Amino acid sequence: MPLPNPEEGLLLGVIEDFLGHDRARVLCEDDKVRLCRIPGRMKKRVWMRVGDIVLVAPWDFQADKRGDIIYRYRGTEVQKLDKMGLLEKLKSLLE
Repeated sequence: MPLPNPEEGLLLGVIEDFLGHDRARVLCEDDKVRLCRIPGRMKKRVWMRVGDIVLVAPWDFQADKRGDIIYRYRGTEVQKLDKMGLLEKLKSLLE
């Protein structure tokens, strides 16, 4: 299970909406909404829903507006992230 690494620029986020053309609107833990691309390796292999927790890699340019979805966390993985205290920022943003 990959973990968010601030040194690499990886962030946790919550899928807000799907926009078509393999793109999703994701609310990231830094309180920014990014338009994220779903890579081809995940398109039909990893099904995503609104509200799923994902790992986002912001682009080098337009880092505040765009990014790539790297990983979708499953139910037990989300529970582990919560026990580790990594979901506190996201919980405060969603309230």
